[in-house]
Amino acid sequence: MTKTGADYAWFENDFPDIAEAYCFILVRGLSPAELMSRIGGRLEAPLQGIAAVTNAAFDQYDLEDGARQLVAMTTVGAWTLLIEPNGYLGVTEDRVLPVSAGASWVSHFVNVNAVGTFLWAEDQVLRLCFDPMFAEDRWGTAPDELLDVMQRIGFHLEEENPETDLSSPAAFPLAEHLTGIAITPALLQDTTFTCATIQIQ
Repeated sequence: MTKTGADYAWFENDFPDIAEAYCFILVRGLSPAELMSRIGGRLEAPLQGIAAVTNAAFDQYDLEDGARQLVAMTTVGAWTLLIEPNGYLGVTEDRVLPVSAGASWVSHFVNVNAVGTFLWAEDQVLRLCFDPMFAEDRWGTAPDELLDVMQRIGFHLEEENPETDLSSPAAFPLAEHLTGIAITPALLQDTTFTCATIQIQ
């Protein structure tokens, strides 16, 4: 049974610090070390739990005047999970598509202004990209392939103003549909993440 945005409502409630602004990336076909190499990462000390990662990411941003960003990685099944607190490189097409060579890439981003992006790429080909708040406007080589799933999950595919808008958390079950990987509270709290910093300026 397909999950909906409501099934991920816990994320904003339980993890408000990172829920404000984040990018979650799932990559199949690249290990954390291979992914770090492709994005030009510099290895840093590992950290346990997303709260420690988020705090370190903001400290890093201040330390480097925004020039480098801390990211966290772990292996989940056949996929590498990369989390960018307050980051967006994972949905930046000109950075993502070259890195996705030989790999599957599913990412979603939200910033403090509720601007978001969902991106799905396969081997340097952009399959689907859209802002979860405006899911009626999609682009890529397969913009309509997931329409039925998107509707069941809770995206609004016509211009409307629903009473309860779960468009932002709906990105999580859509990523889960494509990857088979569920983001859970235990995964975020208990994982000791491999950390790296990457150049963003």
